[in-house]
Amino acid sequence: MKKIIALLLVFTFGLSSCEKDDICDANTPTTPRLVISFYEFSEPTKPRNVNNLMVIGETKTEGIIFNETVTDTTRFVTNASTISIPLKTDTLTTTYRFIYNSLSTNPAAINTDVLKFDYTHQNVYVSRACGFKTTFTLDAAKPFEQTDPAGDGLWMQQIFVKTLNVEFEDETHIEVYF
Repeated sequence: MKKIIALLLVFTFGLSSCEKDDICDANTPTTPRLVISFYEFSEPTKPRNVNNLMVIGETKTEGIIFNETVTDTTRFVTNASTISIPLKTDTLTTTYRFIYNSLSTNPAAINTDVLKFDYTHQNVYVSRACGFKTTFTLDAAKPFEQTDPAGDGLWMQQIFVKTLNVEFEDETHIEVYF
């Protein structure tokens, strides 16, 4: 009987010394990207794909990678109606060039708008394995500034902020009508 009790005690203490693995689950939400959805200007409820959209960060020469599986000439281009772009975690602004028809051989068909996003950010503890993530809050008074650097007219006709808080990637934060 003493052997059984001793064996149970050793087994119990053995199990209590096990630790949970410190591996961050791939499904754990991390720092969210800004989700932008595009819509038909004349039919505001109809999503619209953007032709050969390239998004390039300020001071960068290459665009954001939208598709890893295609050739180098098109990996930075998308034809989607929704995109997700990262915001900088070490500053309070992020600027992107949104180039419509970026692969066109006709220079007159290419149109560039620049959006500068203003926000605050906060580090939020996720877990010991995952560490921290950063959440963002777009500035309520002036969440973005739109400019037309080439003077060719704005292709983004209207831009609305759907939600100021950028905490998750499963919701649209910005709606663009063109």
